[in-house]
Amino acid sequence: MIKLFEEEPSVICLIEASHIVYWVAYIPFQGSKFEFYAPIEDRLNFETLNSHHKSKKAIASISKQHSPFDLLRILYEGAVAGAAAGVVVEAALYPIDTIKTRLQAVRGGGQIILKGLYSGLAGNLVGVLPASAIFIGAYEPAKRKLLNSLPENLSALAHLTAGAIGGAASSVVRVPTEVVKQRMQISQFASAPDAVRLIVAKERFRGLYAGYGSFLLRDLPFDAIQFCIYEQMRMGYKLAAKRDLKDSENAMIGAIAGAITGAITTPLDVIKTRLMVQGSAKQYEGILHCVNTIVREEGASTLFKGIGPRVLWIGVGGSIFFGVLERTKKFVAAKHPVD
Repeated sequence: MIKLFEEEPSVICLIEASHIVYWVAYIPFQGSKFEFYAPIEDRLNFETLNSHHKSKKAIASISKQHSPFDLLRILYEGAVAGAAAGVVVEAALYPIDTIKTRLQAVRGGGQIILKGLYSGLAGNLVGVLPASAIFIGAYEPAKRKLLNSLPENLSALAHLTAGAIGGAASSVVRVPTEVVKQRMQISQFASAPDAVRLIVAKERFRGLYAGYGSFLLRDLPFDAIQFCIYEQMRMGYKLAAKRDLKDSENAMIGAIAGAITGAITTPLDVIKTRLMVQGSAKQYEGILHCVNTIVREEGASTLFKGIGPRVLWIGVGGSIFFGVLERTKKFVAAKHPVD
């Protein structure tokens, strides 16, 4: 919280919530003080606020358009922070992801193998780094633009939409990375280069995008819901605490957002996994055929296979991801301050 004035009849200060700066006026009236919040952009003209305050004029809000350089800076900071967060999470929790994938891929009462839990990690990190950078690099500018364009009471819609935009932008890299990773996790291939070469040879280039529709069906809602829950909880927490969040608090909110979203989207994840690992066998002809076949042959409960490891993986992953993301954003911003 940055206090600007402490003179009667009001105290004016700034707080920042979910990357929006709010000015707050504490207005005394008949022995009580009322808090008034109004959002302004983070490049506030303090002299304008000061002149309004001294002249006792009411202020609804003060805005300033982002320049193209501001948007490029936001994109750059988001890309660096996203890349760092994505790589840390993937490396730390890869074995849990492997177990989850093998649980979902096995049919009927088959047993899973607990060896080679790091199969495909190196190749996966090569894809995760640019995919995470693209995601956050697209998410942050889209979020800022939407928050500036939409009414304040539609901030959740801004976060939902920005999350979906980030997911769609990064899917071009995320889908091939996911296809190669999951096929290596179930021991179809020994290395990432072999996986790419053999997939393209047997299934052509489109084999790298197997299950693309189911991936979007899972990940666009997942990204939108997770980031919306995270941003809304973070914004509410900041407004209640009237201070910036600690790293542990960002991590806690990220864990809650991840666990809730992971549980909700487990059936979509099962469908995506089955379509991605089927290879040229083509056991399933599409999303609906996959759902109908699973329910008919294995029961509806199969759609929730791997929910335990998934909730654990995404809950812990959300904690690490958002904790590293916010810390890296602060670090990068401090290294490249705005004049």
